[in-house]
Amino acid sequence: MIDRKTKVMLGDLAQKIHIKGSDADNPILLFLHGGPGVCNRHAVMTAHSDLAKDFIIVAWDQRGSGGSYKGAAVGTLTIDRLVEDARELVQWLCKEYDKEKVFIIGGSWGSELGTFLAFRYPEQIAAFVGFGQVVNSEKNEELCYNFSLEEAEKAGDSKAVEVLKSVGPPVGGLYKGGFEGMMAQRRIMMKYGGYSQNAKRRSYFRSMVLPMLFSGEYSIEDMIGLVKGYKYVLTAMLEEVAKTDFPATHTEFLVPYYILNGRHDRNTPAELVEDYYNLIKAPDKDLIWLEQSAHNPMTDEPEKFKKLLREKLLVGR
Repeated sequence: MIDRKTKVMLGDLAQKIHIKGSDADNPILLFLHGGPGVCNRHAVMTAHSDLAKDFIIVAWDQRGSGGSYKGAAVGTLTIDRLVEDARELVQWLCKEYDKEKVFIIGGSWGSELGTFLAFRYPEQIAAFVGFGQVVNSEKNEELCYNFSLEEAEKAGDSKAVEVLKSVGPPVGGLYKGGFEGMMAQRRIMMKYGGYSQNAKRRSYFRSMVLPMLFSGEYSIEDMIGLVKGYKYVLTAMLEEVAKTDFPATHTEFLVPYYILNGRHDRNTPAELVEDYYNLIKAPDKDLIWLEQSAHNPMTDEPEKFKKLLREKLLVGR
């Protein structure tokens, strides 16, 4: 039985990971969390700990987030540096557990990081799985904003409409007011089911913050990193992340590329995914829609999602 919390030196920074598994012979599944800056270690190790029967699951607090907050200089919070951190972590895991390759799975920003990683460093990647799949950040924010405004107007929610109009439509994938403007829009998007069909009108605080705080997964130091890290990392990376355009830059992969996406996702809009998928060339690929899910099908339809995940990654084992 493996159940290990530790820090690994990635680049110039010691970063927190949690590893759990029932059998050292099982394949490694590395989770890449969203945000940037929104740790998912609590969800991986509680709600989805059953995956540890079939995989060695690894949850990682990325640079500047959670248990990897302390000492993360703002100048190191770049896509390139986080991709290098991920590459170094994959190398460390392969060496530590005597593996040739690992599976990677990422949601939202994690799907972006995973796409960069699989594209640049395929040698030790067995396959990539994305959900809440990022495609094009500028189109993403345009569609996300329009959904929020249309739903608020339809509901006669004058307060939300006023907030959205004061923030204004995003320009080049960025909102007026930066982080605060984006969060104002996201709170309204979540209220109208764009994040989860199962939790309409559920607040950001209740759906994301409280589960982190009460999971028991994080130390006091980690919790400080959770509270401070989200805004810190996202603010530092907003402008760079807003330039992502995978259909123009990342379509040919040397590893299997799978997308298990929620049909009703408005956070990273589902309507962008199929056209991107059709452009992808890979040794194997698949796009599977979870019809009752939005941005996070691992939460909306957990058993179906994990059944599909096992079928895609454990075939032949």
